[in-house]
Amino acid sequence: MKKKTIITYATVLLLVSGCVEKEEAPKVNPNTKYERAQDYIGEGYFLNQGSENDKIAEANKEKIEKEVKKFFLEEYKTKVKVHNLVGNVEGATVYVESEGPLHFYTYAVIPFDGEKVSTNRVFSQEGQVESGITDGLYRMIFDEEFDRLDEYLDKIVAEEEVVGRRGESLGNVGGAGYMTPYYFIGSSTTDDEAILPAYELYMRNPQASAEQFRGAFNEEKFSADNLRVSIMLFMEEENAEPSEELFNKITEDIERMSGIPTGTFSVFINDNRVHKESFEGVKDNSLERAYPNGIVRD
Repeated sequence: MKKKTIITYATVLLLVSGCVEKEEAPKVNPNTKYERAQDYIGEGYFLNQGSENDKIAEANKEKIEKEVKKFFLEEYKTKVKVHNLVGNVEGATVYVESEGPLHFYTYAVIPFDGEKVSTNRVFSQEGQVESGITDGLYRMIFDEEFDRLDEYLDKIVAEEEVVGRRGESLGNVGGAGYMTPYYFIGSSTTDDEAILPAYELYMRNPQASAEQFRGAFNEEKFSADNLRVSIMLFMEEENAEPSEELFNKITEDIERMSGIPTGTFSVFINDNRVHKESFEGVKDNSLERAYPNGIVRD
């Protein structure tokens, strides 16, 4: 499994036949391609050649939801809530949120056979769900440290001229593991010997307690590179440029704050706009400190 990118929120779906990329944008008014971060909930998002399959997905929504829930329960022992169906070149991409103490967002793909929904053929991108589970485990294991980070970002948004994403957008088109309106986590299982025992415990017993997952976690094998946290904020005012002063404040705070998770942090301050078709917030004018120059907190 490859590590999840920490550069942007945009989800790239890899299907058996290759990459599903965003199709060429339809001819629309340029002013409608972007929406305020405070308003965007995923409307306008689309995948390669998915327009026709959008219609098929909507007509078979109940059946698709049943198949996808069955897939996650059988393959990952995880109950999920289905948030959104988006047509792609081969069928539909289904965005879900886990139900239960371990929290993460992810997606699965269900192929279509013409206008028919293929049963028992749901699949996921290699490593995508697994990394979502490990994201959720890291959030659970470092609960107090992430609570401290949440408190800090809540205060920044309350006092400064920035906002986060709408929570609805995370469920509808996010699908990138553990996500909040202000940040998302990047983790892996294949080359992370620290989290792997906790992941294996989850696959044996998803009802294990937080204390049991912490006990399984191999702290001696953990390094800051195993846990990547990307902070993603947007200017509150519609026409405001990203604030360099605030960007410097946040990066300096993350560098010196006590009590936040050990890991590698990226910080992005964007203007107010989210690209409707791709969920993307990072643009040419964004201020960023990210890989390979992230903030390492040992």
